[in-house]
Amino acid sequence: MTKRVLITGATDGIGLETAKRLVGEGHQVIIHGRNPEKIAAAKQQLLATQSDGWVETCQADLSRLNEVEALAKQLRARHSPLDVIINNAGILRSPTPVTPEGLDIRFVVNTLAPYLLARQLAAGLPPKARIINLSSAAQAPVEFEALKGEKPLDDMQAYAQSKLALTMWTRALSQREENRDVVIVAVNPGSLLASKMVKEGFGVAGKSLAIGAGILVKAALSGEFTDASGRYFDNDEGRFASPHQDALDDDKCAELVAMLEALLKGVG
Repeated sequence: MTKRVLITGATDGIGLETAKRLVGEGHQVIIHGRNPEKIAAAKQQLLATQSDGWVETCQADLSRLNEVEALAKQLRARHSPLDVIINNAGILRSPTPVTPEGLDIRFVVNTLAPYLLARQLAAGLPPKARIINLSSAAQAPVEFEALKGEKPLDDMQAYAQSKLALTMWTRALSQREENRDVVIVAVNPGSLLASKMVKEGFGVAGKSLAIGAGILVKAALSGEFTDASGRYFDNDEGRFASPHQDALDDDKCAELVAMLEALLKGVG
């Protein structure tokens, strides 16, 4: 059955590789990016490999929450219903690590933006639709002062905390009554894959992007994920596994979500 899939951060890396696979299998794919030239080039690549493929595009800077809100409205108006949302976009390092609102850009892009997008789109998803959040093996306890922009962190600290925060809200949202028919999962696509982020952050070529794309396609389509809502899949181990212990603590997850809602007050 053909699925309609949104992939954020799909102009390169794992996102683009995942889009290629899905388009090649005949699915309808909406690719998101920040740069219009890169978006156009990515669409060209996808159609070059599958000339009759269904590919649409959307543009938003996920470090700007008003643009995330506008993106959600656009998707609801033009591309509803979505069957799968892959929150793939992420950031480790930026020349401007603090947003104009005074927040750490890693928390905004890696945690707040996908949360806002999921919250805005979840109600319009059909039964058994899936929200797939790209987590990481790098997970560190979330410092609320850092989340609120009151404590600066180095690149890796901010990245690891933002990815645990994303994994925590995955569990919290999956337990909400209004999301009972939606599968919401967190996936570590594999450590040190050959993405731009890995090359810039660690100075290594990295392992094949096919490793990450393969598990994202599986998470999007496979029956193995049908009853996996709230769980964490670790592709380094090739199985569902336990994330950091904080992501298994319902009280801590609820507290984190309350903080996200407070930070998003007035947006959406």
